[in-house]
Amino acid sequence: MQPDFLVIGAGVAGLRAAIELAAAGTVLVVAKDTLRESSSEYAQGGIAVALGDDDEVELHEQDTLYAGDGLCDPAAVHVLVEDGPAAIEQLIEWGAEFDREGGRLSFTREGAHSRNRILHAHGDSTGREIARTLYRKAASIANIEFRSFAAVSELVLAGGAVVGACLGDEEVRARAVLLATGGLGAVYRNTTNPDVATGDGVAVAYRAGAEISDIEFVQFHPTALRLEGAPSFLLSEALRGEGAKLLNAAGERFMPRYHELEELAPRDVVSRAIVAEMTRTGTANVWLDLTHREPGFVAARFPRISETCLRYGIDLQTQPAPVAPAAHYAMGGVRADVDGRTSLPGLFAAGEVACTGVHGANRLASNSLLEGVVFGARAGRLMAGAAAAGGDAETPTREPDGAVPDPRDVAWTYCGILRDATGLQRALDLLAPGRSNLATVVTLIARAALARRESRGGHYRTDFPEKDPAFAKHSVLRKGVDVEFR
Repeated sequence: MQPDFLVIGAGVAGLRAAIELAAAGTVLVVAKDTLRESSSEYAQGGIAVALGDDDEVELHEQDTLYAGDGLCDPAAVHVLVEDGPAAIEQLIEWGAEFDREGGRLSFTREGAHSRNRILHAHGDSTGREIARTLYRKAASIANIEFRSFAAVSELVLAGGAVVGACLGDEEVRARAVLLATGGLGAVYRNTTNPDVATGDGVAVAYRAGAEISDIEFVQFHPTALRLEGAPSFLLSEALRGEGAKLLNAAGERFMPRYHELEELAPRDVVSRAIVAEMTRTGTANVWLDLTHREPGFVAARFPRISETCLRYGIDLQTQPAPVAPAAHYAMGGVRADVDGRTSLPGLFAAGEVACTGVHGANRLASNSLLEGVVFGARAGRLMAGAAAAGGDAETPTREPDGAVPDPRDVAWTYCGILRDATGLQRALDLLAPGRSNLATVVTLIARAALARRESRGGHYRTDFPEKDPAFAKHSVLRKGVDVEFR
């Protein structure tokens, strides 16, 4: 199939764009794994939107800007929160079943939010419910075709424009290409992301010549299950929104010593506080405690989390869970505007793979699903008017990998929660021969992190621990060019 439009990624952003594109031509949606294996499926906590009686779009806007630590693009934030309510109402029209109390939508609160504005579905399966709704809608449209197990290896160029992509050995041409490949958390040894989240979209876009922005800002979720033999399963921030406390090895609450918002402080603050407590006490984890809640509460409010923890011998109702930070979300990615336009004609990006500036240096909890829905729709609308591609195609060449250590270990050791110049340079030296997607992404993170000589949001340099106003700019990386700040 040579479609009019190629959507790479079958999460929330890709599906929402495909629905929008279908009226303008044929759409091929491809997934690296199964159509159900995306970061959207793993998003537990909820989706943030100003729909509550005591909430306003302006308050959501203010909270997002605060969490972004001086680096959000205000225009992008305004679009996100302004378009949010209508986007959610449309999902409900399409059959999304958000949790309700007495017929009214039920809202909860997460870190750095000033209001209860987090919608959730089936307790802790919000991403799965939104993805289910969008997939059902997309699958009902004749112009949309789906393909599983089709990983993108390179983008195809003609005259400086993107005219398609290589999916394994097959070259697929299209009028326009959308990258909706999700995040890059799986380039780290410990992550809450699925195995498919290896930053492929960022890597292929960079090799094709696209600009990459703010890639040094990686959010580490403070509370991933840390248990021998268990995956780094995300224990949602919504647990802390419902009163869960963080305890150190001595059974003491410690977050009041680190931030006035305590357990609901921004994620970068909570993650660093946990690392500090683990270092101080010589332990590999801290404890997340919700045992004070009434009997039956945990299983009813967080059925998926409760069931998973029980599988590994932890009953959240009666005992605290061992937790530690894990790589979770990329604030940066392929530089794009609020309509998905990148620096390369014919190439669009939406969702976590894109960097619109909406998250700044640190994403506000539960804005990610909203980003996928809102900006996926906007990218789809703009792509629908894309001109037909033409010209002879060329594929960027990729040199074979040399002998390099596992990029996941390099990323976790040198590009993690705490960074310094020595470690970042070590990462670059170790990965110099590597050209795999993993090595490419980790190298980009290290280059941008080394150039940003300050600490801000999800980027913390122990050798530059203060925020520097001179770096209140976005990092931009492009093939063959040094890191710029704009």
